[in-house]
Amino acid sequence: MQLRPLGASGLSIAPLVFGGNVLGWTADEKTSFALLDAFVDAGLNAIDTADAYQTFVPGHVGGESETVIGEWLKTDPSKRGKVLIFTKVGLPMGEGKKGLSKRWILEAVEDSLRRLNTDVIDLYQSHRFDEETPQEETLAAYDALITAGKVRAIGASNFDPGQLAEALGIAKDKSLPRYETLQPLYNLYDREAFEGPLLDFCVREGLGVIPYFGLASGFLTGKYRSEADFSKSPRGDRIGKYMNPRGMAILDALDAVAGRHDAAPAEVALAWLMGRPGVTAPIASATSLEQLESLVKSTALTLTGEDVAELDATGG
Repeated sequence: MQLRPLGASGLSIAPLVFGGNVLGWTADEKTSFALLDAFVDAGLNAIDTADAYQTFVPGHVGGESETVIGEWLKTDPSKRGKVLIFTKVGLPMGEGKKGLSKRWILEAVEDSLRRLNTDVIDLYQSHRFDEETPQEETLAAYDALITAGKVRAIGASNFDPGQLAEALGIAKDKSLPRYETLQPLYNLYDREAFEGPLLDFCVREGLGVIPYFGLASGFLTGKYRSEADFSKSPRGDRIGKYMNPRGMAILDALDAVAGRHDAAPAEVALAWLMGRPGVTAPIASATSLEQLESLVKSTALTLTGEDVAELDATGG
């Protein structure tokens, strides 16, 4: 598997990142272990999660995804050397446990390290911009963690161009670590927020880009063709916004391209993302070995100019 440099972070990753948002939720521990083993066996090496996964699931408190990864690492000490672990901080984890203050980051990282059963986080990301905390304070917290050897590189998720520019400017002026990556919402349907100024900024500054929802919460797999299909997944309630003429046109284009390559629509959607300017590797998740096998196939799929033009024509 050919690795790609993740911006200037010093990390190199395969062209697909495993999305840990399903771990401890739609994938139980046994299934999660099997998925992670198969992912690594396929030559892929980056796992993305967050401390807040799965606070949005009734009966969960957060940290479940990180805990599953940590338990998986415990099964074989050699696994840690085969993977890069990306996690995030900032979303609510309980009373007074949210945001990007130095106090909370220094506390939250210890919780994440413990759950992940590791002494270093390869990429620690600000989950979303915190309007209540000066960015200099946040970067100073990350500086302390990098100096202590608890974090290797930092990234931002869900930041806009202005917020990123401010952060990088502060980092330069104050000799603090800068965000080396961005994790934006970006896929064949959701294009408007990233394409344009944000993409241009990332390319100009050499940031690694690891888009989330690479399959639009599963819509781009093609398994949702009508509202009757929403019950096929616990995430089906997120699909309604895609069920419109443009969404159907995208599925038609995916079907056409997939047919020419004897591939699945999801494989085409991810291959399109992997080939986009500025994108390092999309994030995608699987809840079965069959789904994971399809995701892995996407890394070997090469789209033609005709394929890309047909997909691009569905608009942004």
